[in-house]
Amino acid sequence: MGRIAPKIIDIKIKNMGYLIIYFLVGVIQDFLTTLNWRYVAKEKVLPAMLFSFLTTAVGMVVLYNIITQLDPNRSILAIIIYSLGITTGTFFAMKFKAGLKN
Repeated sequence: MGRIAPKIIDIKIKNMGYLIIYFLVGVIQDFLTTLNWRYVAKEKVLPAMLFSFLTTAVGMVVLYNIITQLDPNRSILAIIIYSLGITTGTFFAMKFKAGLKN
């Protein structure tokens, strides 16, 4: 029984790793999205284009990864964790003020 417990713990830690990555990617994605919207509102074309590209690329890579790499049980949890990361990214981006002065 002693040999099984470390394997179970190791498996759980590996499973948490992908959740942490999805959370952090969600933060980054929505941080980029919110900055994109700010640059669009300020009519700053080049930064808006850059952030639009980055946001779309991140979102598509995550979607592709969830669909192709995760089983159905882990996919739902990954989507929820990713969504929590997106929520956190919005908060951080709303607090970020650099580069937005007229």
